[in-house]
Amino acid sequence: MTATPDIRPVGDLPHATGKTAARELSHNGITTLRQVAAHSKRGLLAIHGVGPKAIRILDEALATMGLDFMNS
Repeated sequence: MTATPDIRPVGDLPHATGKTAARELSHNGITTLRQVAAHSKRGLLAIHGVGPKAIRILDEALATMGLDFMNS
């Protein structure tokens, strides 16, 4: 099994989201929390490597900026 490359930091995404989630978000053109807010939780969960833990971390980070996920 090959190691997942750690490309963090990615924009202003929280480091705690994990290297796989950060890489996959970046590959999908999502590198900032404002870009995260333009997506629904369901849409982000559909991205391989982005799971419930990453969504919780992103949710907390968005809340600190007064942002939220787009409604599904």
